[in-house]
Amino acid sequence: MVKVLVLTSKGRVGKFFDINTLPKDWELVYGEALKTDEELLNLAGDADFIFVDAIREISKHLIDQMPNLKLIHSEGVAYNKIDTEAAKAKNVFVCNNAGANAPAVAEHAVMLMIGLLRRLLEGDMMVRTGKQIEAKGSFILDGITEISACHVGFVGFGVIAKETAKRLKPFGCKMSCFDIYRNEDAEKQLGVAYMPVEELLKECDIISLHLPVTKDTENFINEERLALMKSNALIINTARGEIVDQDALAKALVQGKVAGLGTDTLNPEPVTLDNPLLNLPSEHRYKVLFTPHIAGTTLQAFATMHKTSWENMMSVIKGDRPKNIVNQM
Repeated sequence: MVKVLVLTSKGRVGKFFDINTLPKDWELVYGEALKTDEELLNLAGDADFIFVDAIREISKHLIDQMPNLKLIHSEGVAYNKIDTEAAKAKNVFVCNNAGANAPAVAEHAVMLMIGLLRRLLEGDMMVRTGKQIEAKGSFILDGITEISACHVGFVGFGVIAKETAKRLKPFGCKMSCFDIYRNEDAEKQLGVAYMPVEELLKECDIISLHLPVTKDTENFINEERLALMKSNALIINTARGEIVDQDALAKALVQGKVAGLGTDTLNPEPVTLDNPLLNLPSEHRYKVLFTPHIAGTTLQAFATMHKTSWENMMSVIKGDRPKNIVNQM
């Protein structure tokens, strides 16, 4: 018997993967509603695999108490909530779905950019409240900037950033990037100029964040780096909430040190109602465009991610190495 502890939506598993294709001796145990490690251990402490929502924590204690565990698989790309070192110490693979949702997230990043530039939320609300003509007049006088006139800077130039640059290139944007690891061939192919991060923050009109969460990137966008940016700068975050100092950003938005934020992710998630970005004064609320962490959740992306995840589990049972190992085993 092979047991899988499923810590994501049963509905998603049923929608995006045909479980009837699994071997007959596989058992799926759903623990999404359970909150504590002890509850999970009581339910499926003998499981061979954990299949987990990308924002759910997998602790050292849980890993240490599961003697049969062979692989922990993130449903998505993120894996920062999984204790990868504890897994490595027990020879347990940790895998993600690197790149699987890159086209979807890239498309979403471009949407956030254009949504902010066109003052989408504010315009929608003014039309709904009978203020269409006032909106049109004020927007024209204030000035609407086309994305082609913007200098877009990518902080982090991995798969998603490259896909975003690919989609922006036809608009004619000037583009720059910063990454610890350079890919000069991709830069040249996409027409993206490399810049030191401080210079990029100073020069670009749109700052698009594409960093993983590490000890070095937590609160990467902080008061000091916000002070480098243009007052008309827009920040786009389709990465993780943890890379932004939300208190510092809320303050910068209110003080007019930056112009706007388009974000698909916050910290913590699920979002708490005391989040400073949710509580801007009413005259500043339209500076932020929120989406509910759905950038990478398209039908196409989830079908790909589930296919890879379940194939990886079957590979491990056969004694093969899975794809997308993130804990360097």
